[in-house]
Amino acid sequence: MRDLGVGFKYLLRGQRWVARHGKQFGFGLLPGLVTLVLYAAVLVALALWGADFVGWATPFADDWTSPWQALFRGFLTAVLFGLALLLSVLTFTAVTLLLGQPFYESLSEKVDRDVSPDGTAPESGLPLWRELVISTRDSIRIVVRALVWGVLLFALGFVPVIGQTVVPVIGVFVTGFFLTEELTSIALQRRGVVVRDRLALLRSRRTLVWGFGTPLALVFLVPFVAVFLMPGAVAGATLMARDLLGEETREENRAAEDPAGADPAGSAGPFGH
Repeated sequence: MRDLGVGFKYLLRGQRWVARHGKQFGFGLLPGLVTLVLYAAVLVALALWGADFVGWATPFADDWTSPWQALFRGFLTAVLFGLALLLSVLTFTAVTLLLGQPFYESLSEKVDRDVSPDGTAPESGLPLWRELVISTRDSIRIVVRALVWGVLLFALGFVPVIGQTVVPVIGVFVTGFFLTEELTSIALQRRGVVVRDRLALLRSRRTLVWGFGTPLALVFLVPFVAVFLMPGAVAGATLMARDLLGEETREENRAAEDPAGADPAGSAGPFGH
């Protein structure tokens, strides 16, 4: 259970890092803003023309008498919009990371250099186009898994009692895991860790992942908030990736050299297992 608190500390440390590096924060906002505009356009289109689409897709209900036709199509329209909202939450991070790959790659490297004892950052050694291909492929895989879970949880939401109590809680934890997978993929991909190994690594420290991703999933329910937290989330995920791989940091070295003067909450704590 201690890892829950450790994961949350990484989330806070990432936000503090970008707060101290204003230029990186500004660049990191751009992909999120673009994604937000695209998603908002889709949701507005559904709000305006969703009923027309449902009417076109259900011609068999044209001859139904009132009020059954209106109730049936109104229900389907609400389900369509609700499903779109859920999927937007589940896929927002993956799409933002895909669109902002160069921005977040640069941010992650700067975090690595800032905390690395020798001031260096791991490099993939691949050309940019190859990194984009790999990132796109991995993002599609993540989105497909997220869609499957999203549809399943949405369907279970109609089960009496369980759908209104247990399912939302499970949904937050599932979303938190996917968010963490997406965010850590930047640093881990740069280190040559493939998708299968990334998943195994994250599953080996589930409570750490939930401590980082679950609070983020809750605040990411508001896409506008997600835009402003995304740069810090990438920074925090980079710090957590170093922990998962057992990489040393400057804080750890200072703690080893001067245990009495080290800050246990800000150094040794977040990187302990």
